[in-house]
Amino acid sequence: MMVKGRFFRNSLILILVISSIPGIIVGGIIYGMTGGWLENALLQLHKNQILQRAANIDDQFSYMETSLAHWAFDPKFNSNLYETNFYRDFEIARDITKTLNIMLGSTPLAKQVELYLKGTQTIRFYPEYDVITNAQTIESYSQFLDQDNLVFWTTFASDLNSPDKKDLTLVHKIPGVDMHPFGALFIRLNEEKATNLLKTLTPYNVGETFVMQSGGDVLLSSSKEPQSIAFDEALKSEVLHRGGKSGSFLYESNKSMYTVSYGTFQRVGTEWSYVSASPISVITKPVDFISKLILSVSFAALLLAIVLSWFASRRIYSPIDRLVTILTGSRPLTGSIGEQHDEFKLIEKEWLHLWRESTTLQNKLEQQLSHVKEGFLLQLVQGFLYAYSEEDLRERMRNFGWVVDDRQFVVMHIHLTGFTNLEGRFAQGDEGLITFAAANIIEELSQNRLEQVDVINFHDLSMGLLIMLPSNPSYKIELHELSDEIIQAINRILKLQVSISIGKPSTTIVQIPSYYEEAKQALSYRKFENENQIMNLDSLNLEEETTEHHYPFVLEREIIQMIRTGQQKDAMYLIKSFLEALLERGAKEIDVQQGMLQLLGSILHAIRHLGMDPNRVFRSANLYEQLAQIREPRKMLNWFEQKIIQPFIRELESRSDVQLKKVVESAMIYLQNHYMKDISLDSCADHTGVNAVTLSKLFKQVTGTNFIDYLTELRMEKAKELLRETEQKINDVAVKVGYQHSYFNRIFKKHVGVTPSHYREMSRDIQT
Repeated sequence: MMVKGRFFRNSLILILVISSIPGIIVGGIIYGMTGGWLENALLQLHKNQILQRAANIDDQFSYMETSLAHWAFDPKFNSNLYETNFYRDFEIARDITKTLNIMLGSTPLAKQVELYLKGTQTIRFYPEYDVITNAQTIESYSQFLDQDNLVFWTTFASDLNSPDKKDLTLVHKIPGVDMHPFGALFIRLNEEKATNLLKTLTPYNVGETFVMQSGGDVLLSSSKEPQSIAFDEALKSEVLHRGGKSGSFLYESNKSMYTVSYGTFQRVGTEWSYVSASPISVITKPVDFISKLILSVSFAALLLAIVLSWFASRRIYSPIDRLVTILTGSRPLTGSIGEQHDEFKLIEKEWLHLWRESTTLQNKLEQQLSHVKEGFLLQLVQGFLYAYSEEDLRERMRNFGWVVDDRQFVVMHIHLTGFTNLEGRFAQGDEGLITFAAANIIEELSQNRLEQVDVINFHDLSMGLLIMLPSNPSYKIELHELSDEIIQAINRILKLQVSISIGKPSTTIVQIPSYYEEAKQALSYRKFENENQIMNLDSLNLEEETTEHHYPFVLEREIIQMIRTGQQKDAMYLIKSFLEALLERGAKEIDVQQGMLQLLGSILHAIRHLGMDPNRVFRSANLYEQLAQIREPRKMLNWFEQKIIQPFIRELESRSDVQLKKVVESAMIYLQNHYMKDISLDSCADHTGVNAVTLSKLFKQVTGTNFIDYLTELRMEKAKELLRETEQKINDVAVKVGYQHSYFNRIFKKHVGVTPSHYREMSRDIQT
């Protein structure tokens, strides 16, 4: 066994000090605090709790008063009730019964809510409708209408056969704004709930509490036992004798000392007083026991701390001892006689030596792992290694086994299309599997033709190739032949189409990320068709590839119309026609994507105009990002149907105002079919089956614009379309959109900013 060093001795002393001194100090302080100060603090805390809980009770009663006042001024309880025939107007009676039930449910302390009406008939809602014929019952309710106060508290018998059993009741005359009320609302207090609420004024569940009026009549009490009633009477006499709104005092009864707190509740029409009494012995009982217990425990803890400190120091030192033994082997810990070494300095020295050897071995191991090369290439082409210099990158690639001196670097981006046309061969989610298979095919074909080539698998139907070629010979023919071979193999084996973009050659490694990004972006200029395509950036002029394409505004408007009216099949048919219109004349991928993104924006704008939140309808999905990732026409149509149309239709059908919106949509369809005629709001209202005023309001509410502005905008769009796409005379265009020639020129210039003839000239200039 090794000789213990400096650490063991220091740790033993430190543990003894840390474990002993705080226990002594804390024990002494707590023992000193368990005297009169702690007892007074507990009593004061008890009084504060009484005040807080009394305030809570006061809030409960205030809430009941405020709630009743709110309902008393409700239009349901206006002067019309005086002459209402509830037999005939049973719906009013049912509405009042429902309202009373709501009042009962919203008032926690209420037992019963009643409505008494002394009009053409004497009626009571209890809460159901009932005609009162008993004179005694009428007299018991009518007495409260003679009170001077509009709202007040009283005690009221719920059963005339038991007049002694009365409920504490809050009364509010109705109507609240009339000088001659003919009825009243009654809220009877639930005595059990009120009693439980009063018990909160005795925090230790021992003692008595009650509420009385200013004259001394007890309204509520926490106990009905004879002994408790006698105790309450004695307390009531003492409180009335002392007087004052609030206060506290000590009261002795049956050789027990009580702490008594009392205060007032300001209620409408009256003033209540609460009295709470709790035994002091219950409050301060823990103090005596704790003071003795703390002293005993403190001394025991001190002795235990000494024993545990010795034991803990040995346990703490045990792993240090084992570690030193492992690191030093048979070497002794001590040097010269009487000299003791620091264990941690020895451990640090030996650990640094082992760390250097481990790091060297780890670096050698990493250089032998093939997947590290793939990770390096992935970081390189994605631009994550921008902080490295050219020489650093070349050195790392040399270490991985690549020959990079006197080489030119070419990148290729390969994307597979036609996945949705496989007709059951693969399921959604198999993209990674297909990409893996294609990457293996491409790697085998590339290595047969080229000396240094590496495949990068992105697992999303796309791959990258990094090719290292000698700097002098031409490479174009070889790369095109390799591209053709890859296309033929993928077509034959996987039944997919291939789009290949060949990047520009680079003589430096630091240029590879930017050149690869250009190669990826170049595919956006491919034809948006499921066909094989090869694009060479070294000979491709992207500016010449960018041409002006016609955007089908009419189809967009019709799609929006079908979506608004919930016609899913027609909407999808029009979206398909919209995509086909974009694909005319060999449209590029970037043109089709921009057109479909614009259509998506218009649909979302229309959905928001319908009063819906797109984030809620589509669950906060990033729709623009999802659409931008789609590179196949059929997959794009499926996405629109599943991700846009179907969720919107479900939301539209679940909304309660869908019928109103369909009325407006019917009006909009009518306008689009008859805009060239003399249309008015009245004629459109006759067509939809609603009156003109209602149609105007609904039109503004649903579309966000008024009727005439929508019709004018529709006619202007039709006029611009005729001016752009036909050679008809201005007069003929005006007639076809429902205007006279002179008025057409003025309104067209007002809305478009130029005259019709000028607009036609501008359109021709853009097309040429």
